[in-house]
Amino acid sequence: MAEVGFYHLLTMTVDRALPKLLERAMTENQRIVVVAGSPERVDYLNNLLWTYDEASFLPHGGARDGSAARQPIWLAAADENPNGATWVMLIDGARADLTRYRRCFDIFDGNDAAAVAAARQRWSEAKAAGHSLTYWQQNDRGWEKKAKT
Repeated sequence: MAEVGFYHLLTMTVDRALPKLLERAMTENQRIVVVAGSPERVDYLNNLLWTYDEASFLPHGGARDGSAARQPIWLAAADENPNGATWVMLIDGARADLTRYRRCFDIFDGNDAAAVAAARQRWSEAKAAGHSLTYWQQNDRGWEKKAKT
């Protein structure tokens, strides 16, 4: 079963939070798949990860780049794992087969009522499937753990 963290964004957008979470994951030498809501969103993220910070570098690629085995971060618009990732980050309400990963980050916009409702549904489904769940809520100081099952 996977360790599933729900990341409730309140003080920053996914576009700002995702690179920071990816940087942290990379310090643990993890291979990661980021599943977004559409191919256009993947293209946007590809550009974002090259330009979000002049002082940082997040090695990544997607289907247009190829060489999945060489990419520690793989960007996808569907549930796929061509780089052998053990971690998955889900944005835009995307879903993945959590049994294929050790850890999942379900990142959602807490200022969007529909996104919050959808995250609650995913929480219920993950709990029913027997995954270990943690709920993190963003505040002005960073992330605060609010619940763990």
